[in-house]
Amino acid sequence: MSEEGNALSMRVAVASVSSPLEVGADRAPQAADDLAALLKEAGCEIVRLGTIDTAEKAVAAGRTMAEQHVCCAALTATSWYEDYLVLDLLEECSVPVLLWSLPGMETGALCGCQQLSCYLKQLGRPYRCVYGTFEAQQQRQQALVFVRAAALMRRLRRARIGFGGHHVAGMTETAANEIILKKAIGPRIVPLDVPGLLSRVAEMTDGEAAEFWRQVCAKAADCKVSQADGLDSMKMYLAMKELVVQHRLDALTVGCYPHLMGRVCLAASLLADQGVPFACEGDVNGAVGQLMLSLLTSEPTHNTDWLEPLEDGSVVLTHCGSGSFSLAEDQSGITLAPVRLMDQGVCALFTARPGPVTLINVIACADRYQIALLEGQAVSTDMVFPGNPLRVHFSQQTSDLIDWIHNEGVGHHWMAGYGHFGGEIRQWSSIVGNSVRLIEP
Repeated sequence: MSEEGNALSMRVAVASVSSPLEVGADRAPQAADDLAALLKEAGCEIVRLGTIDTAEKAVAAGRTMAEQHVCCAALTATSWYEDYLVLDLLEECSVPVLLWSLPGMETGALCGCQQLSCYLKQLGRPYRCVYGTFEAQQQRQQALVFVRAAALMRRLRRARIGFGGHHVAGMTETAANEIILKKAIGPRIVPLDVPGLLSRVAEMTDGEAAEFWRQVCAKAADCKVSQADGLDSMKMYLAMKELVVQHRLDALTVGCYPHLMGRVCLAASLLADQGVPFACEGDVNGAVGQLMLSLLTSEPTHNTDWLEPLEDGSVVLTHCGSGSFSLAEDQSGITLAPVRLMDQGVCALFTARPGPVTLINVIACADRYQIALLEGQAVSTDMVFPGNPLRVHFSQQTSDLIDWIHNEGVGHHWMAGYGHFGGEIRQWSSIVGNSVRLIEP
């Protein structure tokens, strides 16, 4: 996998901005320390820049930011300050900026941030303004959402998505636009040689795969597949892991339907546990969506189709059984079985665990990318489909959601992660700009 791994690294440059003549400038050093402590407590890695109150300090701070590869700058204003302090900094290192102005009637801190945000807006620079004390919980949450969104943007711009074969015939909306994907979201597509992959699988001995297969079987309650299919699935997993390491992949997808159905599903389950999402059916866009959610949630995600609405207003979403075992509601009840339709290979069958969920669909449009966003609550379900059924209640009426999906031209693959991260995705969309169209009901 890539050198950065699956963690969302939040390296943040922290400083205070002020003008020496103004009331409140004397509290700038302490404010910078306080903001750094707040962000460090929230899991950020801090690059301390101290107090910025001259153009020379601004340039030096910007160069330090560039050297340290920060995802954003968090600047607290303790007084009115000249806008060029931040402009000069950004010329050295162009990153999103969090502006946190502290209260004070005579300080003019809020005034300074207003004049700066006006300038940044005209320049098209991404920023977020927060006003209030460091103790205010709402302001803290707003700041952290912005930092996570900025970290997500930086991480995606360096991502590599492996693509083996082709998207499934008849699923045109899963096709990626390689150039627009790079421009809009950031990942680079890495072509994978499927004949080479299959040759590598054929070279492996049963002995190389046997211990891995034994370990997988030990985690399942029941195994309904042959030893030969189990060993083949493990060889496929090992061969794909070699590709992940060789190409430093952050996520991947293979055109599995129909000939590789079942043969690659267990590889997807196991790679997900190592922080490498594996989307189905050659859907590069889906792999991007899974990577986004896995970075935000710090755990594996579901790759699903929207299937059947139920009478209670919930919706069942699922795919054939390629989910991480960690997504099961009852991990002691997982069944290893052949894939549906083709009756070959190995899939992990289980019902998905309940909890809050965020779902996204990612597709390429003519000139940009579109991301559809939903948030809901997953609840317990029965094995209504031989895969990993996920049953979700949404706040909107199901019939309205179906109309919205059709009217907006939303694709059929929904990636789902546990937790509500709509705020981060909205903020990320705002940072990346018009090259991404974010839609919600």
